[in-house]
Amino acid sequence: MNGARYFVDSNLLLYAHDKSDQVKRAQAKAWTAWLWENACGALSWQVLQEFYFNAIRKFGVPAVQARSYLKLMSEWNPPDVTMGMIERAWHWTDQTQVSFRDGLIVAAAERTRCSFLLSEDFQADQEFGSITILNPFKTPPPTS
Repeated sequence: MNGARYFVDSNLLLYAHDKSDQVKRAQAKAWTAWLWENACGALSWQVLQEFYFNAIRKFGVPAVQARSYLKLMSEWNPPDVTMGMIERAWHWTDQTQVSFRDGLIVAAAERTRCSFLLSEDFQADQEFGSITILNPFKTPPPTS
């Protein structure tokens, strides 16, 4: 897995702020720390929007804190949504019957040249072309 890029779904970002589930919080923090240390994380504007909305609404994160975190995570240079990315999302919805939202996540992971997509919302080990799904709460970050 070393040298690979990892696309982060919003649930990983959200659990890093979840004070009610300390196990998932620790796992999410371990993954995000590892991704920063290895400069191999990627995400999309969609992920950041979902994080912001749910952090405030579901997890009670103060808006100023959620905004600060969103700005920090935007340093991973999310790709702009283009018609090409939308068409690729349609491809995934047609081929695999995932939702459009999930198709757009996969399309963004492809656009950012990721090998892995970290999410608990997809089936672990499922493959979308060259991208493999990893559940970050069942698979720890690589050790090296």
